[in-house]
Amino acid sequence: MCATGAHASRPRTAAWLLVTLRAILPMTLLTSFLCVAGATFTTVAWAAGPVDVYRFATPEEEARYRALIDEFRCPKCLNTNLSGSDAPIAKDLRRTVHRLLTQEGLTDQQIRDYLRDRYGDFVLYDPPFRPGTWLLWLAPPVFVIIGALVVWRLLRQPAAEPLSEQEIARLQSILEDQ
Repeated sequence: MCATGAHASRPRTAAWLLVTLRAILPMTLLTSFLCVAGATFTTVAWAAGPVDVYRFATPEEEARYRALIDEFRCPKCLNTNLSGSDAPIAKDLRRTVHRLLTQEGLTDQQIRDYLRDRYGDFVLYDPPFRPGTWLLWLAPPVFVIIGALVVWRLLRQPAAEPLSEQEIARLQSILEDQ
């Protein structure tokens, strides 16, 4: 057999490939493991919310506090409540809610009013129905009704008539000319 032919390079290529795979495979497995482990630990770190240590006189007072900070929206984070946000403004608002609840003894409604007066309706996940919020409350049902009317109108349209033999022949002649 000729050693210089095309067949001679195949065994060398296969051996090189095998050596390369033996060298790369452990690194690939290690890299994959590190990526999965990093993603897992990062996800766990993101899932953990901010930890504030406040003292409460009773468990009921702590339950009221937790309910209130779950009810208020973080002004910076948009779709996160105060209990889930780690923004500095959220920390300040949690501290304010704690102070108003434990030191000043305000009711839940007084705390809501205090924060709404200071930050506007935006801080509330459930803003009141009044002239300034009509669009917010009425837009979703109006869009649903409009969408239902459009679907109803589309479904009521008669089906398109099938093409006649003359129209089919004309279309075929146009396509053949191109």
